Amino acid sequence: MARQGGQDRRHPALTTATRGPARSALTHPLAVGALALAAAGYLAAVDPNEPGHYPGCPWLFLTGRYCPGCGGLRAFHDLFHGQFMAAVSSNVLAVAMLPVGLLLWWQWTRNRLSGKQNQFRFRGWWGWSGVALMVAFGIVRNLPATAWLAP
Repeated sequence: MARQGGQDRRHPALTTATRGPARSALTHPLAVGALALAAAGYLAAVDPNEPGHYPGCPWLFLTGRYCPGCGGLRAFHDLFHGQFMAAVSSNVLAVAMLPVGLLLWWQWTRNRLSGKQNQFRFRGWWGWSGVALMVAFGIVRNLPATAWLAP
């Protein structure tokens, strides 16, 4: 039953069309964003250069070689403290992938908000290109000629 001079806020069509989908569509992107901000806050507050705060790299422990992610925590910590060159020297790939991750999260959020939930899809070559990039970076950073890529 509608009120005179206004709309009935209890009407199911109004509730679903105006409030429900936007709120439920943003639940996952906002939860991921909140977790990322919490992790970033913790990483900014707790220095990974001090031993005992974070676990060591299992790949480095087992093989003695740097993995593509080695130095990533130090890179993000330095980045959060405004030390860009120190971040790049810790892990250039992690620093380069941060804007890509932020852009993908923003696009995901925007698509969910506009109702285009399945618009953005990775093609097969995107995933394989990313894997190839990480493997190549992991190999190149362990070569003697490119020791400057080591963390």
